Amino acid sequence: MTGGRVVEKARKKILVIEDEADLAASLKYNLEKEAGYAVTTASSGEEGLALARQKSFDLLILDLMLPGMDGLEVCRALRASAGGSEVPILMLTARVDESDKLVGLEMGADDYMTKPFSLKEILARVKAHLRRTSRSAGSGEGAYRGGDLEMDFDGHVLISGGVEVPLTRMEFALLAALIKNRGRVLTRDHLLEKVWGYEYYGGTRTVDVHVRRLRKKLGRTGSQIETVVGVGYRFREVGAASGSA
Repeated sequence: MTGGRVVEKARKKILVIEDEADLAASLKYNLEKEAGYAVTTASSGEEGLALARQKSFDLLILDLMLPGMDGLEVCRALRASAGGSEVPILMLTARVDESDKLVGLEMGADDYMTKPFSLKEILARVKAHLRRTSRSAGSGEGAYRGGDLEMDFDGHVLISGGVEVPLTRMEFALLAALIKNRGRVLTRDHLLEKVWGYEYYGGTRTVDVHVRRLRKKLGRTGSQIETVVGVGYRFREVGAASGSA
C-alpha cells in the first residue's frame, strides 16, 4: 500500500491480430475475464504491426491468414526489427498441413495452434508463455562462458564470437536449457516439457525448427549444438570430445 492506496499488480498486455471479428472479440473477452489480461485487438497485419512497434506487449496472438500483410510477413517484420523483437508470438492457423505450421516457426513464431481450438487450451498456452517470461527476469541463474560463447541468463544477453546475437525468448530458453545440461543428451520431449512448459500438441518438429534457427544465428558456434540421431540434442563445450551424432 502506498499513500493509503492499494497498488495493483500490472496486468500482462496481449495483442491479438485476428481479422475474424467474432473470434477476436471472444479472445479479448475471455482473456480479460478469465485471466485478467489487458487485451488489444487489430484486424489487419498492417495495423497489428504498427501497434506492436508502437507499444510494449507481453505476448502476441497472430493469425496466419490476414488481409493484406499476412501473419508470416508480420512475424518476419517483427523479428527483423532493430535488435529483434523478443515478444513471444503464438500463431493461429486454419491450415492442417504441418509444412504450413513449420513455415511460421521458421519465420520466428514461438508456438502455433490450429483452428478450431478450445478456450481452455489457448488459455493454458498463453499462461505458460507469460509464466516463462516472468520467470526468466531476474532468475539469479548467473552466466555461462566457454570458447566464443557467453550467455547472461539474467540479462538475457548472448555473445557469440564477440558479437551480441538477438534471440527470441523461446530461442534463449532453449539454448539456456542445453547449456545448463551441457554434455548431456536431451530428448525432444524433454526439451518441449522444459522449454515450452506444457503438454505440447504441435509435435517435436517444433524443437528441430528452433534448433535450426539457433544454429543459423550462432554462426560457427552453432556446431556446438549436436544432433544425436534418434534421441535429441546435446550442447558440447569447446574441447570436449564429440559423441555419435
